[in-house]
Amino acid sequence: MREFISYDKSLEILNNIKLSKPTIQKEFLINAIGKVIASDIIADHNSPEFPTSGMDGYAIKHEDQALKTIKIIDKNPAGTVVESKVETGVCIKTFTGSLMPEGSDTLIPIENVEVNGDEITITKEVPFGFATRAIGENYAKDEVLIKKGTVVGFAEVGVLASLNIAQIPVAVNPTVAIASTGSEILDLGEMQTNDAQIRSSNHLTIEALCKEAGASTVQLGIVKDDIDSITEMLETALSKSDIVVTTGGVSVGDYDFVQDVIKDKLQAEVLFHGVTIKPGMHLLAAVKDGKTIIALPGFAYSSTVCAILYVLPLIYKLRGSNEKLPIVKAKIQQDFPRKMPKTVFTACNVEYINGEYTINFDGKKKGTSAILTNMLESPALLIQKEDSEDIKKGDLVDILLLNELK
Repeated sequence: MREFISYDKSLEILNNIKLSKPTIQKEFLINAIGKVIASDIIADHNSPEFPTSGMDGYAIKHEDQALKTIKIIDKNPAGTVVESKVETGVCIKTFTGSLMPEGSDTLIPIENVEVNGDEITITKEVPFGFATRAIGENYAKDEVLIKKGTVVGFAEVGVLASLNIAQIPVAVNPTVAIASTGSEILDLGEMQTNDAQIRSSNHLTIEALCKEAGASTVQLGIVKDDIDSITEMLETALSKSDIVVTTGGVSVGDYDFVQDVIKDKLQAEVLFHGVTIKPGMHLLAAVKDGKTIIALPGFAYSSTVCAILYVLPLIYKLRGSNEKLPIVKAKIQQDFPRKMPKTVFTACNVEYINGEYTINFDGKKKGTSAILTNMLESPALLIQKEDSEDIKKGDLVDILLLNELK
């Protein structure tokens, strides 16, 4: 009889798989967006390197504000180095981004003075160092600015450009091969010939999840329920990818051949087959020649939830990224009793109100694990551990934010 393991145990097993280190390649800065930086980015200089003006105004000595009237001796446009110096009783008109002139320590903004010919009269004083950016205010030399494992976004591009870094080392994205099994399912565009046939969405839903997570994909489509076809598909998938994901064929039916091929034909090392979760309790994880196989249930909701829980973390790990599933605390708006000794993932609606997440189940359909429409709009998954107590209205609960997946 097959042994089912807990959700936490299944995650521990997957997390301990020895995966090969990602291949590293150099990418031009703008082409690296969405990829994972493979080494720390360290500042080779201070920014700014010299005290710099943060506003348009007049560079002065702070104590000269007591004089009320100060003589203007020069202008200091951005991008130039003014030779004049600020001494007692004089100031230099200075613009945003300009170096602070030698001898000055404070910038008084233009709206705080009245200009009369070559003099300013101070109408409102400012504190010492006002509007003066100190050396290293943005970042300091030898500071780690971007950590290894960071996904490159717009902010990273901006910082890298400021460092004059044109190319960076990034991890080559892992490849995921995806297929759905079942003689009853039709691919997009196939004509229905009898009422028992259903349209498959699993292979495309999972491909979309993997692409959004930064993986490259190999779409193998629909495979009929026979051992030879499934064997050929899995052998092809293993030759082309780092992770193989299938849907269907892992339960206890007469035509559930995926599990048989993985165990008997491929002689793969089965990590687990059966987890005490809902949905998706019959999922299977195995390793063959350093490649990971995740065989998911066939129902759309089950396969999608399990792909999120098991495939996405594998992609993060293979990319060498610091990403994690977005699990946060939320306040529940109704009682939610514990129904079974399993870890249960239930679709809900999430809102962010007055600084906290709240969830409800308005409009969510109850039924089989095939209801994928429950993941539309502003969805989350309520996580109810197998050893949890009944949840009461107003309790803080764990949820997984589906619209925040990466």
